[in-house]
Order: sequence, then C-alpha cells, then structure tokens
Amino acid sequence: MINHLNGKLVEKNPAFCIIECGGVGYFVNISLHTFSQLGDQEAVRLLTHLHITEDAHTLFGFHQEEERKLFRSLITVSGIGCNTARMMLSSMNPSEIENCIAAEDVARLKKIKGIGEKTAQRLVLELKGKIRRESNVPGMLASLSVRDEALSALLTLGFQRNTIEASLDKLLKNHPGIGVEEIIRQALKSL
Repeated sequence: MINHLNGKLVEKNPAFCIIECGGVGYFVNISLHTFSQLGDQEAVRLLTHLHITEDAHTLFGFHQEEERKLFRSLITVSGIGCNTARMMLSSMNPSEIENCIAAEDVARLKKIKGIGEKTAQRLVLELKGKIRRESNVPGMLASLSVRDEALSALLTLGFQRNTIEASLDKLLKNHPGIGVEEIIRQALKSL
C-alpha cells in the first residue's frame, strides 16, 4: 500500500493532482478541501489511500491525516464509495461532516450530491459512535454527552422525544457550559 507521496506538484486541478516522485508521475484524486490546502507549493507531501478494484488501482490524496481517517470511515458505510466520500469532503470540511454525524443532522447531509435520506441516516447510525470516540473536539463532545444524558433521563420520565430535543437544544445554545443535573432541572420547567 502507498501511505504517502512526497514530490513535485506537476499539475493541480480541483478534482486531481499529479505528483512526480522519482521520475514517476502519480495521478491522485483529491477533494476541494485538499485542493485549497495545497496552495501554490511546488514540493508537496500527500497522504494517500489506494483503492483497488478489478479494473483499476486508484489513489486518493489528503493533505491531513484527519481527512484521510474520515474518508476511510465514510467508505465503510454501505452505499458510500470512494467517489461519494470524496464528494462529501469537497462539499464540507472534515470537522463539519463529523459535527453533522455527531449531531445527527440528516437534513444537512442530504444536501450533499449523491447522499439521499437513507444513506444519510445510515451514515449517522453507523458512524456516530466512531466519530465521537475519534473526535478531537472535547468541548463539543462534552455538550453532546450532557445532551445525550439529559435526553435519556427525560425519555425515561415519559416525555416526548421531539419536545425534549427542542428544549435541550435551546438550553444548550443559551447556556453552553451547563451540567447534566441543571439542564434536566431547566428542561423540566419548560416541558
């Protein structure tokens, strides 16, 4: 497997680039996110993912490890191939995609070309726990876990899910550092 390419950027396009390494030019598919980060550098280093099928060996390149990890997670989901994952990374940056998945924002995921309702739901279902474990955004994780704990407690008390979620979202927006006990108390007042 080819882990990365370190060489001269011969050609750059929003969908691909050609990197010359040791006299060999490698055609590498890239996302708009990577394209924007390459800038006008002549010497580049791209992390890669090699996708092998019966009729082709295709290289996908990434400027950062975070993007490559997300790409590899996305292609594990049924219905998401390499090109769809690249389209997702061209439509949003990696942290936006992770936030959409963690927040179960199916509506926003559906806006990406090639992602329908069922695929967006499958993305959330299969990757939510994985994305949250690997995420490096502790503040967001803390607010999500507070929200999840409060949601679970209020569901146990018999309140309707959609009413609870609206109340919790409003409270978290107005009081970002609120604790679980306090958010439950505040939510009970408004429910």
